[in-house]
Amino acid sequence: MSDPVVFSILLALLLGLLASGVWVAVALLTVALAGLTFFSNAPTGLVMATTLWGHSHSWPLAALPLFILMGEILLRSRLSQDMFSGLAPWLGRAPGRLLHVNVLGCAIFAAVSGSSAATAATIGRMSVPELTKRGYPESLILGTLAGSATLGFLIPPSVILIVYGVATEQSIARLFIAGILPGIMLVGLFGGYVALRAWMNPALIPVEDSHFSLREKLRASKSLLPVILLIGSVIGTIYTGVASPTDAAAVGVLFSIILAVSTGSFTRRDFIDALMSAMRTSAMIAFILLGAAVLSVAMGFTGIPRNLAAWIGTFGLSPYALLAVLTVFFIVLGCFLDGISVVVLTTSIILPMVEAAGIDPLWFGVYLVLVVEMSQITPPVGFNLFVIQGLTGTNILRIAKAALPFFGLLLLAVVLITLFPQIVTFLPSAMGN
Repeated sequence: MSDPVVFSILLALLLGLLASGVWVAVALLTVALAGLTFFSNAPTGLVMATTLWGHSHSWPLAALPLFILMGEILLRSRLSQDMFSGLAPWLGRAPGRLLHVNVLGCAIFAAVSGSSAATAATIGRMSVPELTKRGYPESLILGTLAGSATLGFLIPPSVILIVYGVATEQSIARLFIAGILPGIMLVGLFGGYVALRAWMNPALIPVEDSHFSLREKLRASKSLLPVILLIGSVIGTIYTGVASPTDAAAVGVLFSIILAVSTGSFTRRDFIDALMSAMRTSAMIAFILLGAAVLSVAMGFTGIPRNLAAWIGTFGLSPYALLAVLTVFFIVLGCFLDGISVVVLTTSIILPMVEAAGIDPLWFGVYLVLVVEMSQITPPVGFNLFVIQGLTGTNILRIAKAALPFFGLLLLAVVLITLFPQIVTFLPSAMGN
C-alpha cells in the first residue's frame, strides 16, 4: 500500500477519534497501534512498552509539573492585586494609560506561570472590573487582555516550550532563553498598538485624576520587587548555567510558596488546591506526550515522515514558502485543537521536512509557539477567549473581534523573526554550552 494511502487512512482515523470526543492521548495511542499493527513489521507490544517506559521517566520533563505548580500557587496568592498597585502609578500618564497594566501585568505573570490560560484568568480577574469602572473602552480592555495573555506560552518558563523540547529532544534551557527577546518584542508591539490607538483617538482613553510623586511611585513598586526577584532567580540561574530548568523550577516553587505565604492570603487549603490542580494538568500533558511519543515511533516504522519530507522536497519550496504554508496549516489546526495538542500531533511529521529545508529546530520551536499563540485567540477553540468569556460573560465573537488586532500583531511577530532570525538565536548562541 502506498504512503499517501496509509497516511490518509491514519489521518482519517485520528480526525474521526478527535471529532468523536475521545481524549487526545487515547486517540494518539490508537492511531499508533493501528500504524504499527497494520502498516509495519515492528513488534507492536515491544515497541509500545519500550517507548512508554523510555519517555515516562524523562528528567527534563520533571520541570513541567514544577513550573505548573509554581503558577498555580501564585494564581491563588495576592499577586495580581500587588501588580496592579505596583504598575498603575507609573502608567497613569503614558499614552493608553492603565491599559498598559494588562500588557505588562500579563508579561510579568507569564514569566512566573508559563500558562496562557492562567495568565488571562489571573490578570483579567483584577484588571477587567477596575478598567471598566474607570471608563476604558471594552474592546481595548478585552483585546489587550486576550492578546497579552498569549505571552504565557512564549515568555519562559513556558509549558509549551517544555513540551516541544521533550517531543523534539531540544535543549529546554536554550528554548527558554530563545523565547526572551521575542517575548519582549511582543510586549513592545502590544504596548505600541495601545499607544497608537490612544494617540489617534485621545477621547477613547479616560483621564486619570491621580498624580503620584516619584517617592509614591517607588513605594508602590515595592510590591513588584518579590515577583521580579522570583523571575530573575529562575531565568538567571538557567541562563548562567548555575541550574538546569528542572532545578530552577524547584527553586521557583520554593520561592513562590514563600512569596504567597508572605502576602497573608495563602492558606493550607489554597496550597492543597494548587497541588491538585497542578497534578491534574501535569497528568493530562504527560499522557498526551506519551501518546505522541508512541505515535512518533510508529510513524518512523511506517516511513511516512521521511517519505513525506522527500515528497514535499520535490516541490522545491524555499524555506520562506514552506513556512508560509506551515503558518496557514497551524492556524487552521489551532482553530480546533489546543496548543499542546497541536505541537505533539505535528512535530513528528513536520520536523523532518523542516530540518531538510535547513531551518534551525530551536528557531522553529519559537516560531511554532508564536503561531500556536495566534490560535489561542481564534474561534471556535480559542482557549483565551473562553477564559475571558467566563470572567466577563461577554459574547465570544465580540471578544474575538476585540482580539483581532493582536492576532495581526502576532502575525507581524512571525514575519519579523523569519526575516531577522537573530531575534530568536542571539541569546541562546551567547549562552555557550
